[in-house]
Amino acid sequence: MGTSVHSRFDSHMQCSHTLLQTHAPGLVQLVGRRKTYKGLPPQGASARIQSSWHPSRQTRQEPAEGHTLRPPDIPAGALSKMVTVMGTRSIFSSLIRPHGIHRQPALMNLHSILRLNSSTVEWNTVHAGKVAIMTASTDGIGLAVARRLAQQGAHVIVSSRNQENVDKTIKQLKSENLSVSGTVCNVADKDHRKNLVELAMEEHGRIDYLFSNAATGVNAKCIFDTTEEEWTEVLHTNVTAMFLLVKQVLPHMQKLGSGSIVLTSSAVAYSFVPVFGPYCVSKTALTGLTKILASELAPMNIRLNSLAPGLTRTALSTPVWTNEALLKNMKEVYGFQRLAEPEEHAGIVSFLFSSDASYLTGETVVVAGGYKTRL
Repeated sequence: MGTSVHSRFDSHMQCSHTLLQTHAPGLVQLVGRRKTYKGLPPQGASARIQSSWHPSRQTRQEPAEGHTLRPPDIPAGALSKMVTVMGTRSIFSSLIRPHGIHRQPALMNLHSILRLNSSTVEWNTVHAGKVAIMTASTDGIGLAVARRLAQQGAHVIVSSRNQENVDKTIKQLKSENLSVSGTVCNVADKDHRKNLVELAMEEHGRIDYLFSNAATGVNAKCIFDTTEEEWTEVLHTNVTAMFLLVKQVLPHMQKLGSGSIVLTSSAVAYSFVPVFGPYCVSKTALTGLTKILASELAPMNIRLNSLAPGLTRTALSTPVWTNEALLKNMKEVYGFQRLAEPEEHAGIVSFLFSSDASYLTGETVVVAGGYKTRL
C-alpha cells in the first residue's frame, strides 16, 4: 500500500517537474541540508518534504528537519497552463505530499503556494478555463470584476462604447499577464450586442459567464422634468437591453449545458432617491426581471442573479459624489458613511459566478454598506 502511494506520488512529481520547467522555472525551491534543488525534488525525495510556512503566520519559522518547501511568486498564466494539462487536483498532489504519507504537520495548500506579485488577490483557479463576456467593463465595477475573474483563471472579454477605452483596458490587463480581449459594445445597439457574443464564440467557442453591467440615467432632476426620450433611453438601456443580451447568450449556454449570469442592479431599486426617478424605476424593474428570468433558466442549469451596489465611486455616479450637498445627504443614510470602491464588489460577483453559489439563483445581492433596502 505504502509503495503504491509513493510510486504514484513520484510519478506526479515527475510530471509537475516537466511542466514547471517549461512554464514556470524556479517556481519552487527545495532547500536540503546538503543540496539545493531548483524546481521540484528528484524522484524519491517527495516523502520527506515538510513545510514551516503557513499563510496565517506573519513571519517565517525555522525549517523543520528535512526539506523545506517555500511559497514562491509565479508568473501569471503558468498555473492556468498547468491546470489545462493536469487538472487542479493533480497539481495539488504533485506539489504536496498525498494523504497517507506520515502524519506530519499540514503542508501548504495550493491556494497558499500560488501567489501573484501583480495583485493583492491570491491566485487561485476558481474560474480556470471559463469565458466571461462583460458590458461596461473598462472602468469602475466592471473593470474591477474583469480583473478579479481574470486573476482567478477566466478569459474575460471586456467592452465599452468607446474603442479607446477598450484598447486601454486590454493593454492594462495584459500588462498584468491576464487573459483578455475586447470589443466596442453599446448595449442599446443590437448589432453591438451580437458582435460581443460572436467574438466570444469565435475566440473560445463557449460562453460560461455574462456580466451585464451597463446602465445610464443618473441625472439629478425631478422625475416630471424627464422627457419621453430620456425615459425611453433609461428603460431601454437598463432593462430591455439586459434582457435581450441574456436572450443572445442563452443558446450558447444551453449548448454548453450550464452558465451563470449576473446583472447589475442597484440599492436604489429598494429605497428610492427621488431626484433619480427613471434610474430607480429601471433598477426596480430589473429586480423583477431577475426573478422571472432565473425561474425560466433554472431547468436549463443556468443561474441568474443580480448585484445591487450602494453608492460607489464610479464614472456613472459622478453627479452624486462630486455634489457635496448631495453626497453629504447620501452618506448619512449609509451605515459606513462612505462611498464604496469598485473593488469591494468584485469578490461578490466572483462568488456569484463560482460553484460555491451553485444553488443560488434569482437573488439580488445588496452590497450597500448598511443602506436600508426595503420595498
